[in-house]
Amino acid sequence: MNITKVESNKDKKNFIQIPLKIYRNDKNWIRPLDKDINSVFSKNKNKAYRYGEAIRWLLKDNGEVIGRIAAFYSSKNAEDKRLKVGGCGFFECINNQKAANLLFDTAKNWLEDKGYNSMDGPINFGERDKWWGCLFKGFEIDPNYQQNYGKDYYPKLFESYGFKVLFKQLTFFKKVKTPLSEKLKYKAERALKNPDYNFRMLEKKNIEKYILDFMKIYNEAWAKYPGVSTLKLAQAKSIFNQLKPILDEKILWFAYEKEDPIGFFICIPEMNQIFKYVNGKLNLIGKIKTYYHLKIKKSCKKIIGLVFGIVPKHQGKGVDGALIMASSNTIQKELAYTDMELNWIPDFNTAMIKVATQVQATNEIKPAKVHHTYRYNFDKSIPVERIVKK
Repeated sequence: MNITKVESNKDKKNFIQIPLKIYRNDKNWIRPLDKDINSVFSKNKNKAYRYGEAIRWLLKDNGEVIGRIAAFYSSKNAEDKRLKVGGCGFFECINNQKAANLLFDTAKNWLEDKGYNSMDGPINFGERDKWWGCLFKGFEIDPNYQQNYGKDYYPKLFESYGFKVLFKQLTFFKKVKTPLSEKLKYKAERALKNPDYNFRMLEKKNIEKYILDFMKIYNEAWAKYPGVSTLKLAQAKSIFNQLKPILDEKILWFAYEKEDPIGFFICIPEMNQIFKYVNGKLNLIGKIKTYYHLKIKKSCKKIIGLVFGIVPKHQGKGVDGALIMASSNTIQKELAYTDMELNWIPDFNTAMIKVATQVQATNEIKPAKVHHTYRYNFDKSIPVERIVKK
């Protein structure tokens, strides 16, 4: 077995195509769009290159590609006590610990040469909203758009090498027609009795206003969590520009105290339900297929609860329940979606986990999917400390 750096166009093609071999017998795997993977490693498209660099490798055995990995770092990442943490990701490998170790060693050695002494993985070279975590539970469920899938032996490959769980990512599932929990309804009634609270669907004609409202709420509700950056206006506009082709006004909701934005529940159609028909290619034919399945056949029956947030001042006042109830009433009565997944929630965000269980109409924590974010400290005397609620 030997490791080669991805340099030529043939190497880049092999990096994209090795999952076709790894998942050829997996009926639930959906091929990611080639353009999405390639853009991660494009200096012109990925802003993470402003603060760091990335490198990719292929693992071959007798000329046959049997695995891949990428390593990267960003100077934006805060140091964790004695640690300077880089990352590895886009890992794919046959079920062979020796092969996996070669990939992990290569990433580790490169990061070490760059002055890093710890490695998280499998993660993205960029924000946490995509390509993050090793699937541990939920292999029987289709992966969502830009969400890591994986083989059921991947956790063992990581853990046998020495990776430890840093935090878990929980994805909750709900049938749209199932009722909300009584506890959530009770919470909602508290907020609905307050005449200053009101709840609205996004309006495309006033999209600029909602972008500003989204940015304000996000920065107050989410930027305090570890690994979550403050959102700037240009970034907020970029997010909504990307969502524009698939935006469904009736599944994007905002909460206000009078006219002050205090919460949002942003859902989008789950685009992998469409992209599974294009085999990774969003060329002209792929775009025609996408339009047909999205607009004509309406093949997408699942929505993703992409992000949810209530500003701290209004948490615990029932706003979360009222916001979810307002959106659910519209989704259940007027739309054709059948399934909902709440975008993954880190296990240290106990407040959001409580909301998720109430949306799921159960008091038990039963996520449909679990991903592990691992950390590997090069100095074994430094223990990996789980991220806890802050």
